[in-house]
Amino acid sequence: MTVVSTADIANLKLFRRGKVRDTYDLGDGSLLMVATDRISAFDVVLPTPIPDKGRVLTQMSLRWFELTNGIVPNHLLAQQDTALPAAVPVEWRERCMHVARADRIDIECVVRGFISGSGWKEYRGHGTLAEESLPEGLRESARLPEPRFTPAMKNDDGHDENISRARLRDLVGADLAERLETISLSIYEFATTICEAAGIYLADTKFEFGIIDGTLSLIDEVLTPDSSRFWEISTWREGEAVPSFDKQFVRDYLETLEWDKTPPGPELPDAVVQGTAERYRQAAERICGVRLS
Repeated sequence: MTVVSTADIANLKLFRRGKVRDTYDLGDGSLLMVATDRISAFDVVLPTPIPDKGRVLTQMSLRWFELTNGIVPNHLLAQQDTALPAAVPVEWRERCMHVARADRIDIECVVRGFISGSGWKEYRGHGTLAEESLPEGLRESARLPEPRFTPAMKNDDGHDENISRARLRDLVGADLAERLETISLSIYEFATTICEAAGIYLADTKFEFGIIDGTLSLIDEVLTPDSSRFWEISTWREGEAVPSFDKQFVRDYLETLEWDKTPPGPELPDAVVQGTAERYRQAAERICGVRLS
């Protein structure tokens, strides 16, 4: 396993340093996205990286971008390996995506097939999901009668804000809101078939979109353990929390600490680091057939 906490590349212009990705402006209308091994929880970047996490995120995203290209265009550019600048270390290439620069739509397009996480919290308090009613009597981790589109407003410096579909229409217009919902549900349903064939439920996931040369396009990452909640079908039980192939393992550990969920975050013990790394690698192999050497 390898560890990259910060992707500093000489002679390239840093475009943005996010919670996980360091993105560079290549000066020709394209960007270089490098997925590091940083991990965030409760919107705080933790000081302890997860080995090979960035490789998993990139390789899974590349596979899903390829599979979903028939549903919606995406920001990947051709010749991913050969187009990378010489300054990019060879050992980082599996972490890199060469992409077209997009005008990002500042909405997280969340699709939920099961009731869990913040959706479960809202339902317990109000009987709703994204301010729309759900049947009475649902239990935690229950499968929804049908997948629900539950958007959120992006906030790079804090918690994303869950919003209703009506609020989304007010923000972006009815036509774009409908397209975002339709495409998000289509990708979710397509991915659900693949995941369930691998013995995994896709409980929920989020997508990001942008406009590239006038075309609505899928951007950022797609269907990774950072952006999705994957559950082992054999261990799923309605009425209780379900172990996930994602960073829920980290969140569960953090909940045992006396930490107020503000920076700086606490260091992670080796057992949590290794357990998280193994969950990410399992997700990549079982869902996408990606085996990291």
